[in-house]
Amino acid sequence: MSRPLIVKTGETLPEIRELRGDFEDWIIAGMGLERTEVGVAEVYRGDPLPDPRLPSCVVVTGSSSMVTDREPWSERTAAWLREAASADTPLLGICYGHQLLAHALGGAVADNPSGREVGTVELELQSGAERDPLLSTLSQGERVHVTHVQSVVALPPGARLLASTRLDPLHAFAIGDRIFGVQFHPEFDADVMRRYLKGRRERIESEGIDVDALLEVVADAPGGSRLLRRFGSLR
Repeated sequence: MSRPLIVKTGETLPEIRELRGDFEDWIIAGMGLERTEVGVAEVYRGDPLPDPRLPSCVVVTGSSSMVTDREPWSERTAAWLREAASADTPLLGICYGHQLLAHALGGAVADNPSGREVGTVELELQSGAERDPLLSTLSQGERVHVTHVQSVVALPPGARLLASTRLDPLHAFAIGDRIFGVQFHPEFDADVMRRYLKGRRERIESEGIDVDALLEVVADAPGGSRLLRRFGSLR
């Protein structure tokens, strides 16, 4: 029987992983599934990927790597995503996964011209998002958690823009009704977001960003779990 596959492209911060688990744990919980119901391929460690027609759906995680570095494991995964898209396998890219999916399907990724985006931010849903199979789970102004320095700067051919933020105009997209990319982290909760801000405080503050001010506005973002559950139901 086919089952969901998480394509893991990196790890969370070590201090968070020790206490709270890692990306795949949060994604599985958000989808309302058990660990035994989901496959995980750690592609950044060299794990092989299955026939792209086999998974019932695929979620591509975030990473501290950069898509523009074109690492061999990343480019191999991009080629596999193109095959999975052609096979009509439901795909959801998160953060790095969002960028990798855009790159794989003909879009462009670069350093975010507006700089680092991190913390809890509000989504500006674009026209048509209310009819989208996935983004319709979110409301205008929905709070989401973000942490990234690169962004999608050109959408793939045929993609629909679904959402923007103040610092990232191409924050979410869809192609058809089976392929989705979101720059935000639907799997994060407020505790994880706070731990990211504290764990990367020195780096963030070196860029002139007030971490304490960001910590004050971190809030719950329940739309993330709604989105993950909906994606799981698209299989």
